[in-house]
Amino acid sequence: MSSDQPQNWISSVQRPSDFDVFWQSTLDQTTQIDLDVEMTYLSARSTDQVDVFDVRYTSYGGLRIAAWYCKPKGPGPFPGLIHLPGYVSEPTLPKSIASAGYAVVGVAPRGKLRSNDVFNPGYPGLLTYKINSRDSYGYLGFYMDAVRAFDMLEGFPEVDSSRLGVRGDSQGGALTLLVAALRNEKVHAAAAGAPYLCSMMDAASLTQSYPYQEINDYLRVYPEEREVVRDCLNYFDIHNFADRIRSPIVVNLGLKDDVCPPETGFALFNQIGSDEKYLYTYENCAHDAGQFVGQAKITNDFLAKHLSPEAVQ
Repeated sequence: MSSDQPQNWISSVQRPSDFDVFWQSTLDQTTQIDLDVEMTYLSARSTDQVDVFDVRYTSYGGLRIAAWYCKPKGPGPFPGLIHLPGYVSEPTLPKSIASAGYAVVGVAPRGKLRSNDVFNPGYPGLLTYKINSRDSYGYLGFYMDAVRAFDMLEGFPEVDSSRLGVRGDSQGGALTLLVAALRNEKVHAAAAGAPYLCSMMDAASLTQSYPYQEINDYLRVYPEEREVVRDCLNYFDIHNFADRIRSPIVVNLGLKDDVCPPETGFALFNQIGSDEKYLYTYENCAHDAGQFVGQAKITNDFLAKHLSPEAVQ
């Protein structure tokens, strides 16, 4: 299915007729649960310029979710930023981002370290965890953990709710797009690198790399479930959320990415509903998507332009 012109590739994702109803019901159910935020100051991890906290909050299904929270010293107000993790990687302790002037939450959605005592499908494992049911699929709670982390950050008294952003790469890029879509009236800037979870069934045919090979592994064992799996994933495919995004957003792709095929990234970008969207592509880059050849600065400058942080002195 791969193409010499990935920018012209067409996704096979279908939007379920009750897509909006399903996600509004899920959001309503989730937001009825009190976040019950618990914050512990970590003096050993803090510096003269940055305060570091261990944070716990309650998310979908009543699971307690962990996060790091780093902010500049002082009362603020500070722009707020959510940093979302990749599929295999663990959440970053985002002290360097706080040093740039942000109050930043590094989220550990369910299954990640410190959030895996109840739910722990492993890696590989998450992508196909109960993949035959939209109501129990592993990413259902995982997605809500990201959204509720954003809600938590918005509520911190030192955070300026008019300057809220979200960023991440790979799975973090997918979650960035998700939060920007489901909180589109509150997200003011977003940056998504090499986004995962886009045109998922197609991606399993476009690449032979994991994590997407988890889908093929599953279907080799349960071939009769192919259409059931496709139907389930249509509810979770980030392609179907993208038209809701309204904030300024930057997306970057590596044209030699064998983890998240660039075809799916182009199709995703075309769906984004924002009037201010920017795509950066890197011909000789793979899943790093240009991070080491200039994209990191582009992303940082983009977020700074829209969120106006003041670097810690």
